[in-house]
Amino acid sequence: MAKNLIIVESPAKSKTIKKFLGKNYEVVASNGHVRDMPKSQMGIDFDNDFEPHYITIRGKGELLAGLRKEVKKADRIYLATDPDREGEAISWHLCQALKLDPGKTSRITFNEITKNAVKQSIKQSREIDMDLVDAQQARRVLDRMVGYSISPLLWQKVKRGLSAGRVQSVALRIIADREAQIDAFIPSEYWTLEAQFSIKGIKKPLVAKYYGDPEKREISSKEEIERIMAELEGADYRVSDIKKGERTRKPPVPFTTSTLQQECSKHLNFATRKTMQIAQQLYEGVQVKGHGTIGLITYLRTDSTRISEEADAACRAFISENYGEENLIEGKGTVKNGKKIQDAHEAIRPTYVELTPVQIKESLTRDQFRLYQLIWKRFVASRMHSAKYETISVKIDGGGHRFTSAGSKLVMPGFMAVYQHGEDKEEANAVLGRLKKDSELTAGELREEQHFTQPPAHYTEASLVKALEELGIGRPSTYAPTISTLISRRYVAKEQKNLYLSELGDIVNQIMVSAFPSIVDVNFTATMEALLDGVADGSVEWKTIIRNFYPDLETAVNQAEDALEKIEIEDEVTDVVCEHCGRNMVIKYGPHGKFLACPGFPECRNTKPYYEKIGVQCPKCGGDIVIKKTQKGRRYYGCVNNPDCDVMTWQKPSAEKCPKCGSMLLEKGNKLACMDPACGYLSKKPNS
Repeated sequence: MAKNLIIVESPAKSKTIKKFLGKNYEVVASNGHVRDMPKSQMGIDFDNDFEPHYITIRGKGELLAGLRKEVKKADRIYLATDPDREGEAISWHLCQALKLDPGKTSRITFNEITKNAVKQSIKQSREIDMDLVDAQQARRVLDRMVGYSISPLLWQKVKRGLSAGRVQSVALRIIADREAQIDAFIPSEYWTLEAQFSIKGIKKPLVAKYYGDPEKREISSKEEIERIMAELEGADYRVSDIKKGERTRKPPVPFTTSTLQQECSKHLNFATRKTMQIAQQLYEGVQVKGHGTIGLITYLRTDSTRISEEADAACRAFISENYGEENLIEGKGTVKNGKKIQDAHEAIRPTYVELTPVQIKESLTRDQFRLYQLIWKRFVASRMHSAKYETISVKIDGGGHRFTSAGSKLVMPGFMAVYQHGEDKEEANAVLGRLKKDSELTAGELREEQHFTQPPAHYTEASLVKALEELGIGRPSTYAPTISTLISRRYVAKEQKNLYLSELGDIVNQIMVSAFPSIVDVNFTATMEALLDGVADGSVEWKTIIRNFYPDLETAVNQAEDALEKIEIEDEVTDVVCEHCGRNMVIKYGPHGKFLACPGFPECRNTKPYYEKIGVQCPKCGGDIVIKKTQKGRRYYGCVNNPDCDVMTWQKPSAEKCPKCGSMLLEKGNKLACMDPACGYLSKKPNS
């Protein structure tokens, strides 16, 4: 009897698939890639039209030998690696490494690991798509060229094993640019005013916010608020307008890789890498009580929100039965518009919508359950009706000024019966509903409050993924490894959820911006991604991209090499004396920045933290303000006498004192601003 061999990437995936197929099928795993370019060299033949040189990955020889034995036994071979460029490339490499006979080898793909999907894929087997393979080869060669050409220059410059990357370096620049915006931000003063009104016949007071006079206006100073307060003293108030209406909130679209990573970061506090790891487990198969090993979600790397007709029908039937037919949305639900997407497979959804999170909770780890629940709820919600709110807004006039109050009441939950988060709380205001135009109002407390505008927020993993996606940089499969690399290299420090540029990251970014501006140019990188997409759909020849890219890179590297040869980072001698041997200690550069070391190494191994003085005196104790770093490498400025003195700031202090209040002045781009926002002193930086 004919024997069929199916090769997949992972043992977990092979275990799940074996369950669906009979004795005529053997399922084995390649454990990911089996071939790659060598780590010890570039691995590209420049004399032979940039042909990549592939070798067997170290440690994979024995595995390949085992696969060859299985191949010999088989009459038919199916390559069932993941349904994307990377998966297509793995299949092609397996063909090359195992010398598979094209006549008895087929490629199969499935978006979900279910019995129907796997069996259907076998019926629809095809040849390997060389366009997808070439798209992966082009990306791999480009990344290798950038990494292996520029990284050695960074070693020369910073003295340690640093790295550059085609997507990594752009992501670093995006973070650095945001950091510069934050540093240069000048806070502006503004005030808010709230009024409490007693209403005849209603016990609870009505709180309204100041709107204008009566046109909308911002209150920007204490003088303004005092004038308004004076004009409102003893004023008579009346309800000038009551507006009732309705608003709807559309259901969400199913998850893409990007939106899943964002939601998991915001609501589950998962790092992007953790999200992908757990999603991979759910996709490849989990042992579920009463069902055996089954894949619980569809393929996790996608930028499409499309859903198959079968999944849509199954979901609608589930909603109709459990939530009522009136909650079903008409048509195909909310459609995501915008940039071009790779629509090769569906959005991320549960494979069996009838398997509710509660039903299978006992079979999942805590994190698997939380992720599955999020995916399941989002998918079901995407096929449900919009939520409807009744809205009411009120205008209250008095003394030539206007206050407003607004609220809403959820009248039809729709999809929110299934999917909502903390920020979805309704703005209930019961008092508003009882208010009439002729209601008698009595003014109560007026409460003014001073505020200052806030700088742009630091990137989080979620917001960085969103930015990369919107700018067209990278693809669903690259977001998580890119961010992980930046953190592991200590270019970026992650504190709470925020990403901060470290001193090391700042140095590397400056080198990249000055020496390789095109590599870290957002538009250039986005254009390159679009060209790689063109290779995938067969409209661009992959070597054309390489041929056009490499000469410019080579020129930039040669120019930077010449410049870098003139730069020597010598050990700077300090006045700090080594207490072990009496030598003057020197400044050294380590992976995490500067430190003090004894020049008598290796006889004397004494080291100390290095605090760089900036020529500014502490306003509190008179000590030196020095550059310090957090444990994760984020730079700040603090008093050398810490912990006895707690003066610190993230922005660089100026040697000048504030002429208004005597506090430190901070450098904000080309301006100097008082570190006390209440003071508000601002001046132009000297020589700017």
